[in-house]
Amino acid sequence: KYFDHQKLYEVTYQATINLNKIIDINYYPVPEAERSNRRHRPIGLGVQGLADTFIALRMPFESEEAAGLNKDIFETIYYAAMTASKDLAKKEGPYETFEGSPISRGIFQFDMWGVTPSSGRWNWEALRNEVVEHGARNSLLVAPMPTASTAQILGNNESFEPYTSNIYVRRVLSGEFMVVNKHLLKDLIARGLWNDQMKNRIIAENGSVQNIPNIPQDIKDLYKTVWEIKQKTIIDLSADRGAYICQSQSLNLHVQNPNFGKLTSMHFYAWKKGLKTGMYYLRTKSAADAIKFTVEKQGGMTLEPVSVETQRMSDMQCSLDDPEGCEACGS
Repeated sequence: KYFDHQKLYEVTYQATINLNKIIDINYYPVPEAERSNRRHRPIGLGVQGLADTFIALRMPFESEEAAGLNKDIFETIYYAAMTASKDLAKKEGPYETFEGSPISRGIFQFDMWGVTPSSGRWNWEALRNEVVEHGARNSLLVAPMPTASTAQILGNNESFEPYTSNIYVRRVLSGEFMVVNKHLLKDLIARGLWNDQMKNRIIAENGSVQNIPNIPQDIKDLYKTVWEIKQKTIIDLSADRGAYICQSQSLNLHVQNPNFGKLTSMHFYAWKKGLKTGMYYLRTKSAADAIKFTVEKQGGMTLEPVSVETQRMSDMQCSLDDPEGCEACGS
């Protein structure tokens, strides 16, 4: 398997064209919003399913291969979006406040980070010269957002985040259902490891596979949850992609037992790495577990200590019975 950067370029290019068009045909609730949007013409391209991509390519989230692909993906997105914006400027002119901006002087986002693109895949110097000559149609292009609702609808993991759990409860009108990470399920079935006992063990481990002896190490490495990945790694990945993000990114940090020392350390580390958004949400785990049910093969029911994370994931799902309490819709 390989990652198709050319396809990503083509999709991003077309998405940029489409988003730019929305600026002109959009409904604006107040004239000030319309005036600002038409003057600066910002758009926001985001992603979802980065964790799914790493799993599909057999790259653990903490691996050097994942770090390299992370940078390459966002370089491609930024290059494609900037190319499309430049082509639009050729036809329709640059955005109104283009003159005097860094991009009018050929200064890209990564130049302001002191970063040189290392993939060798795209001709940045040629694009720089064309942007200086013709301008750009949009002041801002890339802004990875949370994608909570759309990722759930499309069956991807949220935004650029790791999985928070490998098993959780989904609530719908017809009842509650246990949902297993589809990639993990496929891998366990392929290796003959999936059965009721394995399902119950993963539930008992709060959606983690790290302490289950008969799961191979390569599977454990691939399916670490965000609680099992160093937050320094999460920040490093965000900083690596940040050089190609001209707006900012919704970076969530997950700390099991937060305190002032940990948070101060993380914030200063993110600041020193150059991140514009040090933290969007801080996710924590409750000190006490709730009661959880698992169903035995024979049909009996047992009580086991349960995942607060499983319950939290359940609470984040859209419920038609409680539309006002939907956290996902808020994003």
